[in-house]
Amino acid sequence: MSLRYALLAILRVGPQSGYDLQKQFSLSVGHVWHAPDSQIYPELRKMASEGLVEAEEQARGERGLRRLYHVTPAGEQAFRDWMNGPLDYQRFRDPAHLRAAYLESAEPDAARTFLRAHIAHWEGELAQFEGELGHIDALSNPMLVRRLEVTPESERERTIEYKRFTYEGLAERARGEIAWARRGRALVDRLDHPAS
Repeated sequence: MSLRYALLAILRVGPQSGYDLQKQFSLSVGHVWHAPDSQIYPELRKMASEGLVEAEEQARGERGLRRLYHVTPAGEQAFRDWMNGPLDYQRFRDPAHLRAAYLESAEPDAARTFLRAHIAHWEGELAQFEGELGHIDALSNPMLVRRLEVTPESERERTIEYKRFTYEGLAERARGEIAWARRGRALVDRLDHPAS
């Protein structure tokens, strides 16, 4: 269900085509909610059938058409209800931590390889989150710029600060995963070569 609210969040800035939504999704909401492109169009159709968005046909070139999606008043209300209601936390699924729970079954070199890859993955994520923080500070994130254009001046600082808060949390999570995997590497080394 969160995909629809992620799409509504993007569309509240202004009408967009499905293609534009896909691009915006990966550049903004995609950092906190992953959805493959194959899920976006079916969800838009479902949202349109429920009256949360409207699709408007628009000429594209000489022969082409594209659909621009707009948030309806019902969609705006659904988004606000979701924002103001309790969060439905999902059960945690994490394949890396599942694997770590059974590392005694792995060869030490395979365990080291797994933990090195985990560190590399989260270092990449951390670089991305820190880059987004830089874009927020410089006001160079295209989605944030669009959002600020439709935000009353009195609300702009709140918008910026909450975006910053989100990416600081993501960066903190990445640093925690890196530190955890480094401790795991030290543990593998200690258990692989116990003191006599």
